[in-house]
Amino acid sequence: MDIEQRIQLAETRIFKAVFPNTTNHYDTLFGGTAMHMMDEVAFITATRFTRKRMVTVSSDKIDFTRPIPSGTIVELIGKIVHIGNTSLKILVDIYVEEMYSFERHKAISGTFTFVAIDENKQAIKVL
Repeated sequence: MDIEQRIQLAETRIFKAVFPNTTNHYDTLFGGTAMHMMDEVAFITATRFTRKRMVTVSSDKIDFTRPIPSGTIVELIGKIVHIGNTSLKILVDIYVEEMYSFERHKAISGTFTFVAIDENKQAIKVL
């Protein structure tokens, strides 16, 4: 299997409902909760690509462009955008969908960097 096929197969999509217990006083998704979900999707994407132990080393700029109201559905999509020697950069987008209509918009976008490690927690090659 070539690199492009591995990148495509590693793409990760997760859907979640936004319930009131995950929202703030504005009745929109907590930013920290969104970042937690994004990091999880990025981790799964990185692991599916490498099949190695992966750890988050940074999150780059995260753009919150639309609020995510309670009572909506979100789709998180993780894609590999850069392959380094020991690291991967994963783009995660969150799309918000109304539950009872077909409206869908990108709400949040951010990138996360992961490093592959061995059993001694030392960086190793991702490929």
